[in-house]
Amino acid sequence: MRVPTIAFLTTVSLAVAAAALAQNPRGVASTEIGGHKIAIDYGQPQLKGRDLAELMKKLPPDGIWRAGENQVTILSAAGDFMVEGTKVPAGKYSVYVHAGEPDTWSFILNKDLGVPLGKMWDQAPDNLKDEPWPHLGDYTEAIKDQEVVRAAMTKVEQDAAVDAFTMKFSPSGDGADLTLAWGGQAWKVRLQPAK
Repeated sequence: MRVPTIAFLTTVSLAVAAAALAQNPRGVASTEIGGHKIAIDYGQPQLKGRDLAELMKKLPPDGIWRAGENQVTILSAAGDFMVEGTKVPAGKYSVYVHAGEPDTWSFILNKDLGVPLGKMWDQAPDNLKDEPWPHLGDYTEAIKDQEVVRAAMTKVEQDAAVDAFTMKFSPSGDGADLTLAWGGQAWKVRLQPAK
């Protein structure tokens, strides 16, 4: 019974996401660490009066969120780097967040770069059929074994709530803190040069 429910919710999510493409922009955050560029391309969902805690309660049972909206969020690194002490080779990775508990988030980089929307949804618009989409509702079963790093994030205070989900890098020592902010919540993870 659970599989049909997840399939139905995934189909509804895809239809809503396709409609939202024209409405919500994509964001880019970039920095240099150890002389190499790191950039993240991500969708920027808007709260529009919705409650973030209520939205997070709608995550699949594994608590995995795609860290954005619509197409898969991608981190591209021109050189090796560290995430909270774990070495990550240069390359491209999908970005997810484990938000299973209200006060415990983890930053995830995964080798799997997504699934073409046309393979997930036979009614995908032609211009989106080949666009990579994140795994929705099946992360643990489908791609958890391809994780490169899963690092605990630190909750941080922010000056004001933000309606649009935002990622930004801030210099920190010899590296940078990546902060994810949405609504009244903000979380950061440290990236440093590879050792």
